[in-house]
Amino acid sequence: MANIRLITDSASDISEKHEKKYNIKVVPFQVVMGDKSYTSRVDFNNEKFYDMMEAYDGLPLTSQFTAFQFQEVYEEMYREGVTDIICVLINGQGSATYNNSLMASDNFYDEHPEAIGKLRITSIDSRSYTGAYGYPVVEAAKMIKRGESADAIIDYINHWVENCTIFFAPYSLKYAKKSGRIPSAAAFVGDALGLKPIMRIYDHVISTDTKVRGEKPVITTIVQKTAEEIEPQTPYCIAYGNDRYVCEELADAMTAKLGYPPADFYQIGAAIAVNAGPRVVGTIFKKKR
Repeated sequence: MANIRLITDSASDISEKHEKKYNIKVVPFQVVMGDKSYTSRVDFNNEKFYDMMEAYDGLPLTSQFTAFQFQEVYEEMYREGVTDIICVLINGQGSATYNNSLMASDNFYDEHPEAIGKLRITSIDSRSYTGAYGYPVVEAAKMIKRGESADAIIDYINHWVENCTIFFAPYSLKYAKKSGRIPSAAAFVGDALGLKPIMRIYDHVISTDTKVRGEKPVITTIVQKTAEEIEPQTPYCIAYGNDRYVCEELADAMTAKLGYPPADFYQIGAAIAVNAGPRVVGTIFKKKR
């Protein structure tokens, strides 16, 4: 009988409620601020980290889960009788986490050749961030509870991440400027002119889709762009940071536009906030084919 386990990382922003309810293994990122190192989801929650960011003058740095750490998790699950491990991980072009999971798999089978045919390890590059892969992991966990096969679950996750798009807006370019995600000159001019970029994340790439002047058009622009590109009647999610008002505003506007509410909400954690800043809002959805 199949014994399937899901692994993801903390940048998926899965809630602790879902992590526990569906027995999802969430591996944490380390966050370094000055001479202090913290473990996400252990040493702080999201709200506490936002406060830490505001009080820190430098740029917090994140470090990925290592191959050695992945191998330790694989070995533990193997001892527990798991037959299929499915890892769904942060954008492989933005972090070494995905490649570390592959390296760990090779090392595991080198050291445990008897596991070949007994344990299958599948790693999936989400190509994205936050709920863009957090959502399909939670849905996959529900599939496990329904008794669906590992192959069906893998097919579902791959189909979702291959077609998932995020539109999001950072309300300040301060952190993007520090991290280098947006060139410093552009960040300076954008803040000086009151411009807010509407960013697109699709197939590994973060790009500026358009810009709006001031905060008022942010919600309407995201709603319009999402409505134009979403596969009709498919679920969508809302991503947000420390401003629950704009989260609720976007959710209400999307519900009015599409006629049905968000499937879930994803509050960005440390791995995303260090680049986008704590005040962000956006939509996560499957685009039209």
